[in-house]
Amino acid sequence: MDPWVWWLIAAVGLGIPLVLTAMPEFGMFAVGAVAAAVVSVLGGGTTAQVLVFSGVSIALIAVVRPIAARHRSQRPQVASGIEALKGRQAIVLERVDSQGGRIKLAGEIWSARTFDAEQAYEAGQQVDVVDIDGATAIVM
Repeated sequence: MDPWVWWLIAAVGLGIPLVLTAMPEFGMFAVGAVAAAVVSVLGGGTTAQVLVFSGVSIALIAVVRPIAARHRSQRPQVASGIEALKGRQAIVLERVDSQGGRIKLAGEIWSARTFDAEQAYEAGQQVDVVDIDGATAIVM
């Protein structure tokens, strides 16, 4: 069997753990094996094939792995759940004071209380949600 076929078999063999374990390093080695297969098809000797396999694999690990690690460690910038409601505006439905009240927030009716105990908001006023405490929005 020609050497390029063995390199392609090696690439497939390295691709299997990539899929099963989601370790990108296996994919980088598989790309190195494909590059070695190309060198074999072009008539390169065994030494050239091994050097290309090693060089491509190491280069991919050295360049791609740090970039992937940086992206993996970044937290998503999209707020969800309760965090997405903080900072939004709401409409007062029933008077809101330090004891309670009702607001319409994101299309839903929420119980609410004021952030400042001395402040009160009347029906129809617009308020800002500063926090969520359980099922109660804290507004100002």
